Amino acid sequence: MSAAQPPAEQFAALGALAGVVHGFTTRVSDIDVAHDKAEVLARLDHVHREVRNAYGVGDRPLITAEQIHGNRIGVLDRAGEHNECFAGCDGLITNRAGVCLGIYVADCCAVYLVDPVRHAIGLVHSGKKGTELGIARNAIQSMTKQFGSRAEDLVVQLGPCIRPPHYEIDFAAEIVRQCRDLGVIAVNDSNVCTACDLTRYYSYRAEKGRTGRMLAFLALA
Repeated sequence: MSAAQPPAEQFAALGALAGVVHGFTTRVSDIDVAHDKAEVLARLDHVHREVRNAYGVGDRPLITAEQIHGNRIGVLDRAGEHNECFAGCDGLITNRAGVCLGIYVADCCAVYLVDPVRHAIGLVHSGKKGTELGIARNAIQSMTKQFGSRAEDLVVQLGPCIRPPHYEIDFAAEIVRQCRDLGVIAVNDSNVCTACDLTRYYSYRAEKGRTGRMLAFLALA
């Protein structure tokens, strides 16, 4: 893999912000991913690591969430020294530099949250159930409680996720609504459907559960 062209993409709204590093990995065509999640992540790990290296955060501890389709938010309020997974959580927030937040998706939405004023970030895994439980809303409220973030200062970005007609509901639209109801002005949606382009993305629904995962990552520079 060329470091100049890693299998990943970025979003203009986040790229315009100073002080943050982000990315969203894409499909890796030469890796067999017709396995369970644990095996798939093991097979993709070296590619995800190379992508993080290409973006300058490969040497940082990767902080992930267990992702149980709930609405709990893990708070990293200390210096991270090792890779860590927050049990029982589907979202992460921190104001610490030197770590990289990560969420794995394959139809669910990765929601990036950046507070450029108070230098805090969040990353959320929000599918149908998590959206119904208001996890993005919980993450914003947690950033307010923990770091003093104000909704009107936040920049929110929704990554590629499954959408109608490939899925029965448009949970991305509901995530946008929840964020705006809290007062977030800068809510940006990629408007990309994972199930529409299986050459670029993995889709759990379209590939009947035997597929890879995209890694959404976010860090303070």
